Amino acid sequence: MNHSFQIPLSPRWRWAALGVLTLGFAVLLGMTAGAFVQAPPIPKEVRTAAGERLFGDGDIRAGQSLFLRHGLMDNGTVWGHGAYLGPDFAAEYLHQLVVTQRERLARSRHGSPFTQLDAQTQAALAAEVKVRLKENRYDAATGILTFDEGEAETYRRQIDSWRDYFSSPAHNGGLRGKHIQDATELQRLTAFFAWAAWASVTHRPGAGYSYTNNFPYDPEAGNLPTPAAVLWSALSLVALLGGTGLALFAFGKFDYLGWKQSGTVAAPGLAPGEYTPAQLAVVKFFLVVLLLFLAQSLLGGLTAHYRAEPEGFYGLDLSGLLPSNLARTWHLQLAVLWVALAYVASGLFLASVMGGGDPEGQQAGVNRLFVALLVIAVGSLLGEWAGILGGMGPLWFWIGNQGWEYLELGRMWQFLLAGGLLYWLWLMVRALRPALADPLYREIGLLLFASAGAIPVFYLPALFFGAETHLTLVETWRFWIIHLWVEGFFEFFLTVLVAVLFHRLGLVGEATALRVIYLDAILYFAGGVIGTAHHWYWTGQSPGVMALGAVFSALEVVPLTLLTLDAWDFIRLTQSEEHDPAREKILKHRWTFYFLMAVGFWNFVGAGIFGFLINLPIVSYYEVGTLLTPNHGHAAFMGVFGMLALGLGVFVMRQVSDDALWGRVEPWVRVGFWGLNLGLAGMVASNLFPNGVRQLLDVVEHGYWHARSLAFTADPTTRWIEWLRTPADLVFIFLGAVPLLVAAWRVTAERLDEPTRLILAFGKAKAERLGKRPQTPGS
Repeated sequence: MNHSFQIPLSPRWRWAALGVLTLGFAVLLGMTAGAFVQAPPIPKEVRTAAGERLFGDGDIRAGQSLFLRHGLMDNGTVWGHGAYLGPDFAAEYLHQLVVTQRERLARSRHGSPFTQLDAQTQAALAAEVKVRLKENRYDAATGILTFDEGEAETYRRQIDSWRDYFSSPAHNGGLRGKHIQDATELQRLTAFFAWAAWASVTHRPGAGYSYTNNFPYDPEAGNLPTPAAVLWSALSLVALLGGTGLALFAFGKFDYLGWKQSGTVAAPGLAPGEYTPAQLAVVKFFLVVLLLFLAQSLLGGLTAHYRAEPEGFYGLDLSGLLPSNLARTWHLQLAVLWVALAYVASGLFLASVMGGGDPEGQQAGVNRLFVALLVIAVGSLLGEWAGILGGMGPLWFWIGNQGWEYLELGRMWQFLLAGGLLYWLWLMVRALRPALADPLYREIGLLLFASAGAIPVFYLPALFFGAETHLTLVETWRFWIIHLWVEGFFEFFLTVLVAVLFHRLGLVGEATALRVIYLDAILYFAGGVIGTAHHWYWTGQSPGVMALGAVFSALEVVPLTLLTLDAWDFIRLTQSEEHDPAREKILKHRWTFYFLMAVGFWNFVGAGIFGFLINLPIVSYYEVGTLLTPNHGHAAFMGVFGMLALGLGVFVMRQVSDDALWGRVEPWVRVGFWGLNLGLAGMVASNLFPNGVRQLLDVVEHGYWHARSLAFTADPTTRWIEWLRTPADLVFIFLGAVPLLVAAWRVTAERLDEPTRLILAFGKAKAERLGKRPQTPGS
């Protein structure tokens, strides 16, 4: 290795990054511990004032389990988290409770329906209902919650109401017809909804707000935004402006920050067409990545179509075989699978680059990992299909569909995935060993190892909860994974990958690469770790959690803003200098840089603008669970993690291709790049953002329950805007995903590693022998 370009880096960078990370996790652990204390109680029994037992804690927990087993979190939401095709079940239950209470009082006292009373009488009864709903009649000493007669009547009526809801795909957002009809299951499911609605409206002991900080918004139930939601929204803006100002000041004062060349750099070590056997074995990962991506895109289009036409697909009823909750489950799981698979493959490729070659047996290890991950992907998807359609029986949680949004795959598949990630980490260590042994390359090698190791480690919270774990605790651990993976350790891992890539391409020196890694770690972890709490505003935690989540999630926007500077750096780094052979090699990877530029754009727009829009507590209070959430999700996840995953795939495909092969592949990559970006922009502009704004306005005007009901989702204007998305979906799929799949197929077909060729040749020979075998009568 050539060490002449080594420039020392101040140890203050390392200590600053470690300090920020340590402080962040100390606070996060404190909030997590607080969830066990702040969570709304699950009563042992719910009784009427006369002593009649309505349901108990076993019914509530069993109802939550049924909610998951039937895939209802991929139909609607509870406390705002879940899918967007159905209602928020707790909000709908709460509103029906208000209607029933008003009607009982009107008929018993005035002998007339509530709607026929004069305005003054209506106002008096409505105020009394609010007071009744806010009264907390839970006895902590006995564990008994007392319902008044109106609450008891609502519970009994709701059982039949939910039976009606589950009867028809046209009314339930594309679920199977008669999705749930068993009387016992409906009773337990309604018990779970009743508990969630009670926790959302009754006052927390000693406080003037509910266990969920008065979420959902329903002025008729007395649920209004808390003062804390307004205060911390305002203060989070101060944090954003202050953090952005400090960051821009630092970038202005210290002009070496970012992807700036400083001193001499290494000679380019990544000439296209040069690769090791283990690196060649990585290529087929990206063929599978693109296959999964295409499938995910098609299912995304189907899920969107269910919003426009829930009763069928252009008149064809798919709900029996592929209902909307299964389509969305697969859509989410495939997104996680193909992006994670791309990062796994890229890590293996660049680990061999850092190590200067392959250790013995590395190619075989890469192939074993490929087979294992393919089995997990296919097995978990089939398990989810059988689980949601009711074909797994008591094994639904372990082999089928757990039902938790983004973590739907069965528990057995989770264990296998964790094992596969640990095996991947071992392969990474083997490839990095030479770099780790070299004092001058050890630090960047250790950072690549540490960032890779964080991915399996922070998947472990997925194993901390089950189907009947308290909902508040599940949401706490669930976002440890979702948020910390996406907005913490994936970001860190990808920063290290890009730094290694730039360093080995000869674009920047090692000191610059390390400085960028530590700077990004400081910026991402400063807001991203504690900022996890912005998912917990309405899940049964305290206003203190809201304060921390609001302020620190605002700081998450700061590094996203700075990515606009990165985009310019990417352009500058690829500008060719006349008669410079090194630059010519770099320009051969131009499409990798184009994807990185797209990442910078979508990070600022999708994660920065749209993410900050919905993270303010006062906006989240009205918005969570509306279409502005997937508006942010699509622009941020696909625009950032998806584009970067595909960009890394393009890098690997170019690296193993000679100029002749790439000449046949590059046109497909060009079309795919523009198709994806134009299609994604079309989805946001034509559908997700405008309908999200309309839905937010409907929440403010009529209440959260209304905006999540058929009153809004079946509105002709809403459905018309849903149809407007179709051209963007078609562009994204057929001019984006398909051309990139063709590119991956062409490279893979011509660059199959020898073990894969032997396996395919063996299979082909065996098939030919079977075809030539003499057939006996009756065979």
